[in-house]
Formats: sequence, structure tokens, C-alpha cells
Amino acid sequence: MQHVAHGFGPVWNPQSRVLILGSMPSTESRRAGFYYMFPRNRFWPVLAALFDTPVPEPDPMIRRQFALDHRIALWDVIQECDIHGASDASITNVVPTDISSILTNAPIRTVFTTGRKAGQLYSHYCQPILDAAGLHLPMVNLPSTSPANAAKSLDDLIAAYAPIQAALSDDI
Repeated sequence: MQHVAHGFGPVWNPQSRVLILGSMPSTESRRAGFYYMFPRNRFWPVLAALFDTPVPEPDPMIRRQFALDHRIALWDVIQECDIHGASDASITNVVPTDISSILTNAPIRTVFTTGRKAGQLYSHYCQPILDAAGLHLPMVNLPSTSPANAAKSLDDLIAAYAPIQAALSDDI
């Protein structure tokens, strides 16, 4: 078990319409200083398929621009925790992220969480704070794109992530 800090900030701009939250970056992502950088994680291939574009190169600046170009904000539910490797199941001693700064400064329409644990942590830590601040947004829990989630094929994940596209195209 190791105590880890997130190590890098959110990706967003005033045009961001959806916020995608993971739990805590993997060791590889913390090392790279960016989201979903483990080579076998399927997050970037899933988003590329949704937008019918090539998978962005594994360069933080290129992937950052990809997210912003598609009006996607990225962050994680946790700022610090104790964790064994990249195992979400081992997470304890959580220090949650205060996501309200993004939600009050960008017209986010929907919050998406990636993986069961991220959804649970969001509901337990973030939702009560947001409710108290009068920030009421729908949250959709999506399956994990981690290679540990081998039960889901790439096609299954692309279908499961389609609500992101719907949230971006809706002219609310």
C-alpha cells in the first residue's frame, strides 16, 4: 500500500460541456503527468472511435488538445489516497477532489465517471458537496476502460460511452 497524490491538475476550458472523472491516475499516468496513459488502457481508442478520428498519440499535449477540441474536461475524483499499484479496489484514506471550480466556470452538462469505483467515490464524496453548493448535474457511470476490465470488448466500451456524444450534441 502506498500513499499517492494525484500530481497534476484538470483539463478543461470555458467550452467544456462534459466532465469525465476517473478515480486516481495509474502509476504510468502519474509518471507521464496525464490521464489514461497506460498503453493498454482503452480510454483514448474509445473516444477516438466516438468522434471517428485517429487515436491521439500518447503525448500529453496532443491528448489534452484532443479532449479540449471535443469539449471534454478531464479530472479525477481523488486527489490523494492509499492504493496498491493501480487497484481501485485497494483505495483507502481518500482525499476527494473539489470539482466545483470546473462546474462553476464551464457550462458542464453531464458528469461521467469511468469505472464502478469512480462512480461510488463520486457519489460518496463529491455529490454531497455539489448538492450543498446547489450544483445539480446528472452523473452517468461508465465502465472502466482499464485492461483489467477484460469482460468488456472495445466495441462494448464504445457503445457504453455513446452518452458522451449525446451530451455534447444536445443543444440544451
